[in-house]
Amino acid sequence: MSEEIAIYEVDDKIGIITMNRPDKLNALSIDLKAALVAAFAKADEDPNTSVVVLRSNGRSFCAGYDLGAPPKKPEDAHDPLKWHASLTPSLAMEMTPWYMSKPVICSVQGHALGGGCELTMFCDMTIAADNALFGEPEGRFTGTGPGFIMPWLIGYKKARELLYLGDMISAQEALALGMINKIVPADELREATIKYAKRLALIAPEALKMTKLAINRGADASGFRNAMQAGIDVVAPLYAAKTAVGDEFKDRIAKDGLPSALKWRTGQFKQ
Repeated sequence: MSEEIAIYEVDDKIGIITMNRPDKLNALSIDLKAALVAAFAKADEDPNTSVVVLRSNGRSFCAGYDLGAPPKKPEDAHDPLKWHASLTPSLAMEMTPWYMSKPVICSVQGHALGGGCELTMFCDMTIAADNALFGEPEGRFTGTGPGFIMPWLIGYKKARELLYLGDMISAQEALALGMINKIVPADELREATIKYAKRLALIAPEALKMTKLAINRGADASGFRNAMQAGIDVVAPLYAAKTAVGDEFKDRIAKDGLPSALKWRTGQFKQ
């Protein structure tokens, strides 16, 4: 029997979801996305818990969507409607922690990039190891999104800089920007996260649920949900577009492999 790629377990009143693709830096494959959605539902419905922790095994929390997955069929690659249909469940998965009834604490070590970075921001709170790095580098490869939550958390100026350039930031900068709540030494991350979650679980479950709902209703009244949907409506055609950078990146993947292509593109920004 193969190992679970999204493990659910309970510690006292804490439901713990662990992404388990450490050899792939917990990149979000189709299977992992489906497993996470199922684990989120199980955690939210568990009558024995009032707080949820999202974490991962290995040296990185999540390196983003799985670029090593099989490419789209040629006839689909430049179809905006097909891309919209593909991106929609990815956005829904990312937003699941935001709309769960229980608060979700994200526990981050190493890389939290692309969809992994977005997933951390859709959680209620985030505790990061001192070695954590956050960023959304998709723009460098002619992609972006699908969850445009960053401007809502850190403001437009800095969000534009990070989304346009694709730079990574340290846990210290993420804390200063309000992206995360707390930094702890990497070797203390798991213990510190559970301790924080158990402290939160001292609050009555009813109070936690209603407070979260009130915050979310306020965000939705301000246009949050519509903004997330509008973002995916706009960027789906980008994924279908042919660009010089995108074509060269794909050619380099075909010729030299994904790691070499990533090194080539990333190296251009180290000037």
